[in-house]
Amino acid sequence: MAMTWKETLQKKIIELYKGKKSSALIKNYANIFPHCYIDDYPIETAINDLPYIEKLSAKNPIEIDFYYTTRQTYPLSVRLFLWEQPKPLSVILPMLENLGLCTYSEGTHELTLSGKHSIWILDFSVCYGKDTLEIDKISTLFKEALIQVYFGFAENDGFNKLVLGASLAWHEVMVLRAYARYLQQIHFRYTQAYIEKTLIHNADITKVLVELFKKMHDPNQKSKNQNDKMKQQVLQMLESVSSLDEDLIIRQFLALVNATLRTNYFQSTTNKKPKEYLSLKFYSKEIPGVPLPVPLYAIFVYSPQFEGIHLRSAKVARGGLRWSERLEDFRTEVLGLMKAQTVKNAIIVPSGAKGGFILKKQLINPTREVLQAEVIRCYKLFISGLLDLTDNIKGKNFQHPKNVICYDDFDPYLVVAADKGTAAFSDIANEISKSYHFWLGDAFASGGVTGYDHKKIGITARGAWESVKRHFHELNIDATSANITVVGIGDMSGDVFGNAMMYSKHIQLVAAFDHRHIFIDPSPNPATSYKERVRLFNLAHSSWEDYNPKLISQGGGVFSRSLKSITLSAAIKKLLGVTANTLNPNELICAILKAPVQLLFNGGIGTYVKANTETNIDVGDHSNDYCRVNGEELRCKVVAEGGNLGFTQLGRVEYALTGGLINTDFIDNSAGVDTSDHEVNLKILLDHQVAAGKLSEKSRNTLLAKVADEVAELVLHHNYEQALLISYSAQRAKINSTLYIQYIKELESQGLLDRKLEFLPDDKKLIERKSIDEGLTRPELAVLVAYSKIYIKNEILNSSLPEEPIFKQLVETAFPASIVSKYKSAMKEHRLHREIIATQLSNQVVNEMGITFIYRLQMENSATVSEIVRAYMITTFIFETREVQKLVLSLDFKIQMNEQYNMLYNIRNFLNLATRWFLNTNHLKEDLSTLVNYFSKQIKIIEKVTPSLMGGATKQYYETLTQQFTVAGLPTETAKRIATYRAIYSGLNIIEVATQNRFDLIRTAEVYFLIGEQFNLLWFRDQIARDSREGHWNNLSRLAIRDELDFAQRALSESILKSDKNKADDVPTLIQKWMKHNERMLGRWNRLLEQLHASGSVDYPLFFIAMRELIGLIGIRPADLETR
Repeated sequence: MAMTWKETLQKKIIELYKGKKSSALIKNYANIFPHCYIDDYPIETAINDLPYIEKLSAKNPIEIDFYYTTRQTYPLSVRLFLWEQPKPLSVILPMLENLGLCTYSEGTHELTLSGKHSIWILDFSVCYGKDTLEIDKISTLFKEALIQVYFGFAENDGFNKLVLGASLAWHEVMVLRAYARYLQQIHFRYTQAYIEKTLIHNADITKVLVELFKKMHDPNQKSKNQNDKMKQQVLQMLESVSSLDEDLIIRQFLALVNATLRTNYFQSTTNKKPKEYLSLKFYSKEIPGVPLPVPLYAIFVYSPQFEGIHLRSAKVARGGLRWSERLEDFRTEVLGLMKAQTVKNAIIVPSGAKGGFILKKQLINPTREVLQAEVIRCYKLFISGLLDLTDNIKGKNFQHPKNVICYDDFDPYLVVAADKGTAAFSDIANEISKSYHFWLGDAFASGGVTGYDHKKIGITARGAWESVKRHFHELNIDATSANITVVGIGDMSGDVFGNAMMYSKHIQLVAAFDHRHIFIDPSPNPATSYKERVRLFNLAHSSWEDYNPKLISQGGGVFSRSLKSITLSAAIKKLLGVTANTLNPNELICAILKAPVQLLFNGGIGTYVKANTETNIDVGDHSNDYCRVNGEELRCKVVAEGGNLGFTQLGRVEYALTGGLINTDFIDNSAGVDTSDHEVNLKILLDHQVAAGKLSEKSRNTLLAKVADEVAELVLHHNYEQALLISYSAQRAKINSTLYIQYIKELESQGLLDRKLEFLPDDKKLIERKSIDEGLTRPELAVLVAYSKIYIKNEILNSSLPEEPIFKQLVETAFPASIVSKYKSAMKEHRLHREIIATQLSNQVVNEMGITFIYRLQMENSATVSEIVRAYMITTFIFETREVQKLVLSLDFKIQMNEQYNMLYNIRNFLNLATRWFLNTNHLKEDLSTLVNYFSKQIKIIEKVTPSLMGGATKQYYETLTQQFTVAGLPTETAKRIATYRAIYSGLNIIEVATQNRFDLIRTAEVYFLIGEQFNLLWFRDQIARDSREGHWNNLSRLAIRDELDFAQRALSESILKSDKNKADDVPTLIQKWMKHNERMLGRWNRLLEQLHASGSVDYPLFFIAMRELIGLIGIRPADLETR
């Protein structure tokens, strides 16, 4: 009978296929069918199977037939034709089920081709739960979907029911699945299963959502009117949805579609097939329920193999891309890091960004090499997914990505960096950038073969040491020359910890730990231990176990963290201040963290210090739950955070409130990102020269390496300035408590700051602190520093300030001097010149004038940020105060720090007054360069004669300050210059009077100073300066009185000088004549002064009356005051 079946098959083949075709089929396939197949199927089935079998090969390992049979029960059949070994039924059956099919029976047959290759035929009798399927219309969609799922190119989940249920193609279903995955990451309250059920139950609406997505982003079908109609159609269809939950889910999907600015959905591979991943760019503010802080943009890259998210706080933003192991909530991890990166990046051009991706492919016991290969593969796809949606620049032309509809503005800035799990991937990223012909080239990912090696330069550790030195300066200790006891987190093979522990030969590292070992050296020899640490740093893949045990002091050692317990020597117990004889490794680590040493240096990974008000769950670092302590338990004097997230913010604050000196991680370790930003900006500048043929790529690389030390100096100066700013602000935090309360409220009211998100205390807590003479701590001040710089930078970018010629030179201050000398003119064409200028300005203003400077002047003058910055910069140019401040700061350890800070206060107080003066005039509407040149020359003249013009109390004040500063260590001329600042402020008024009336400048100055003494105006200024009443209105009152004083003294000077008809009298005689002529008026003035002197305090109303009386006596009408 079997022969008869085969003979019949051959006959049928000959009938259907003529000539050589039939002969080939008979030869290849007539004898491959086994007995079990022959027993189960008629000839017609074999004839039908032959075309599918014939198509199979190693390159095409699957064919599918989806059809209705003549069977009465379960007539629908799925027939799989597979090359070589098929997947187990336990894998295939869920695929069919998720496509909406129930399987009732299955038959498997193995065929052998030429005795070599196996072909498997799997026949499934299935049932579709809904109406009869229109096979002709749906078959192709079904087959493609099943193939994609079978090979892992599409996920095997309930979304696949939409293939048959809504007639959607597999890549259309992928869009919905990607949206659902994104919803999971923003903690949408509904599960994926419920979302699947909702979309399937409302298949008609789901199909419209997909069509809307496609029409919005199809390069060939863009039509806003049609899109709007489809959105309305969805909303109308929702009226018939009875379930509130389903309504909310569909509305959320509609919101996601509306918020999608770009997608690579319509891009294809080189063989015209859909890409294996889907990229979606969101405008985050349009998505309901997005966790705070809300990024500006988010790019979500979905794939069955991986998922990734890239969050940006601004258009120009940068940050690392990490391999995350938080499969369920990696966006939460990335969001927290983006927030941290944003405040860290306050000192550089770009704002904060962060990216992360997870692996989804299940690898069974992979080797390190296999796992690394998968990480790199997914990293490459993630990078590609980001670049797919990023604009490009070619010469002077801006280019949108191919086949991408863009609903946002031109957006070409995408810069990434190494991070956890991707530390060595910069060159990989830059190769992808090169393949996309991306305008940033190898500036796309800093570092790599042509970038700066942070470990080699040691830049992050060196930056952290600027904070360390500032903290110890407050303790009157020179951290670079005095021996300092240190405990640390990290090991010598690490970049940050290793370099930090080689910064000074006076470090006494008594204990440290990483994830493998605990190192304890109770009484180290600084010189010997330094050399050994250097050796370990240079030893590849070293650990604490490689430390020479002979060099460890008595009682110390290196202990594995896998030990059950560790016996403590007497020396260790004394070092750590513990009484226990044994501790387990986690307990020992806790003891090390709480050790009574001078410095705790964090250069590792993990969060080890929290507040006592926080739980370990709040911290979110489960692996270190058992070796974590509270901030109040620390006994070290100083903490340096070279690593990220070693402390929670509340942990820092708690430690600071005990008197500990600590900033934050984003302050201490900012040098790394700062260096990377300098590298990127340098490459953008030099690549423009390469493109113009003025510089070879080889020469560019040589030049980059040559200026590495100069770049490091620029970066370290940023660290120095920020550490100084926080230290100075902390010294005055108690005095400024009320001001900070008002400032925080202002930032909140403008939506610039979320107090809870940044762990800043509420008003009640701040008032409580004030009552016990405590202000904001350094970690809290650091947050305000960052937000102040971010706010000011954005306001400058939204103004015309970067275009003003006088400020364009500031771009040069962001580059090494040797680069400026060669490419000064090219800097004007730098792609980021506006952003660089804005960054330099915001840094300078906040670093030099403090956190609340801009806010105070806004409250006093209702001026804009750009107006205040303009006035301030004009002031610094005219008075050349930066050089004086540098001289003061060069006196570290030559004078007491408090003396230095008092000098800085005098300079800054003067700058504040001078800035206000310019804001209250019309001078800022003039050409600024001309203005600066004119006032600079006039001020230099006045500055030379001012000491000789002083008299009485003014002279005494000048001499006292000069002596104080000279004794403190300043050169005599510098001391005189700073002491003169209080008086030299008057130079602005003198210049104004002389210029407006064409008076002689020196004679005007003589009159101005002398009437200040004779009319007791200096006494008024002293009283105002000594008044310490707090509050916004008290402050405004003092400023208003000072303004009245300025005006009165100007008006008096002008009146006296105008009375000088023949210009023959000397100044004292001239004033005496004027006073005699106005004797009656002066009598009234002197009687008023007697009342004021008798009051013994500053009476604002009385002071106002006195000033108005004086102005009135001079002959100035009230109307003139309004127009002055």
